[in-house]
Amino acid sequence: MSDQPLISTPTAAEAVLVERLRARDQSAMTEFYDRYSAALFGVIQRIVKDEEESEDVLQEALVKIWHSMASYDTSRGRLFTWVVNISRNLAIDKIRSRQHRVSSRTQGLDDSLAAQRQAAPDSFRPEHVGLLEITRKLVPEQRQVIDLLYFGGFTQSEAAEELNLPLGTVKTRARTALKILAKLIR
Repeated sequence: MSDQPLISTPTAAEAVLVERLRARDQSAMTEFYDRYSAALFGVIQRIVKDEEESEDVLQEALVKIWHSMASYDTSRGRLFTWVVNISRNLAIDKIRSRQHRVSSRTQGLDDSLAAQRQAAPDSFRPEHVGLLEITRKLVPEQRQVIDLLYFGGFTQSEAAEELNLPLGTVKTRARTALKILAKLIR
């Protein structure tokens, strides 16, 4: 066995930076940020997955590091290891938080409504991918409903009104047609 410690000792530059941070030297925090923020952000983003939330966690980590410098023990490890652990723990706390779990599973009502109402780009032409030809294999009643709903941009209610059919009939024809189309496409 070697008499070498298992923990690497800080470099002289790191030791000076630690002392400046402990002395609340704001320019030291700028140097710290320049040196470590990209690596910390990478660690946080791998855990949190969302860029905006990762930025928030990084900010929270930097504030915690600034306020906790007095508790950093150089004999227990390098500064980088200590700040990575703080950042990682805050990122884990973030994804475990109820707010994060709820917001990652849902989206705002305004966002979902806007996405539903967003028109397909003018360059999108379903007939270019062969869908129009495939729909010709449907019986006329089903094809008429699909044409209105998917190529005409009608809602089911609007299609029912246009075809002078009950809404339930339009829904049934659309569902049946989609099942047939799924088999044809496979």
